[in-house]
Amino acid sequence: MKKQIITLLLGVAFLNSNAQDYDKLVQKADSCYFQKNFSLAKEFFKKAFESDPKTKKGYYNAACVATLANDKDLAFKWINIAIENGFDNINNLKADTDLKNLQNDDRWIKIIKDLQDKVDLQEANYDKPLQKELISIFYDDQNIRQQYIGAQRKYGFENKIVDSIGSIMAKKDRINLTKIKKIINEKGWVGKDKVGQQASTTIFLVIQHSDLKTQQHYLPIMRDAVKKGNADASSLALLEDRVALGEGRKQIYGSQIGINPTTKKQYILPLFDPDNVDKRRAEVGLEPLSDYAKNWNIVWNVETYKKENQEHNEKK
Repeated sequence: MKKQIITLLLGVAFLNSNAQDYDKLVQKADSCYFQKNFSLAKEFFKKAFESDPKTKKGYYNAACVATLANDKDLAFKWINIAIENGFDNINNLKADTDLKNLQNDDRWIKIIKDLQDKVDLQEANYDKPLQKELISIFYDDQNIRQQYIGAQRKYGFENKIVDSIGSIMAKKDRINLTKIKKIINEKGWVGKDKVGQQASTTIFLVIQHSDLKTQQHYLPIMRDAVKKGNADASSLALLEDRVALGEGRKQIYGSQIGINPTTKKQYILPLFDPDNVDKRRAEVGLEPLSDYAKNWNIVWNVETYKKENQEHNEKK
């Protein structure tokens, strides 16, 4: 289970409330997970699934929580539901340390075999060499960022170790961008039908982490890729925001976060029409901004944002 840390104080009494909102319950479960209160996290996931019986989301993470809570039967049940609902990342399944306690169980062996058979059939027509290259780039892009974020949390934003990792990250980004440009030039914006979801997402990630000129060049190409089903609208939204801010305009979806140099607190960068941001986010498959903002310990309130933005503009 891999998610950004969400800090939230919880009480067991919450379980007795009448709250049935799926997303809020999952947030509570996630927060319990990061606080290592796995038994309570498991109960929140149960409540979440009861509140929205038709949901296809969250079962994989719930299985991780159930495993850590030593409820193997429930963990296997939720893993199977996740697979029935489309989960097919077998590499993540095998490598996830949260599921280590299941790996000596006969049910685990069957799940891995059945899923591998399913993946092999699904990927029969994939460009395997390209998929392998893109997944390698994916981990190259993400692993250094995990190190960078970890160093920031440990040492603060202004630190020689953080700066050193940042320099390495910038170098890796340049190398990865060269590789991705070559792939796009030769094969176009390759979709998940050719290389799978994870590999296809790599193209967006590398472009997203490039310079403004590169982002501007590939933005219309990605728009076209979304229309053809080769890229996700939710990913495009993030690139739209990056380019907008880079060009001196306001972002559209509120995906970009800034750091106040004085207080060191993070905040939502300038946003167009904040009253309707959640409507725009929903149209492209993004969660509400208030939920997204919690990943950075930001409390999103549209009226507060408009007031603070007006005060900032008046001072400016």
